[in-house]
Amino acid sequence: MKIICPKCKENAELTMDFTSVTCDSCGLDMSYGEYIKFVAHNEEKYSDILGDYTGSTEGQTAGSLDDWD
Repeated sequence: MKIICPKCKENAELTMDFTSVTCDSCGLDMSYGEYIKFVAHNEEKYSDILGDYTGSTEGQTAGSLDDWD
């Protein structure tokens, strides 16, 4: 399945079983879960997704992807 690469904005490939995302243009290779975290953390229009998984975020910072583990 074709999706947009979050790094280079070219076409990336999502496996049919939703386990990994790869991009031949920039070499991106990550799990689908990592892809969702990356997009939610780095794309401003999707950052509200983070609020669906937390309570109040008032007074908190987004942190880094390392904090998500």
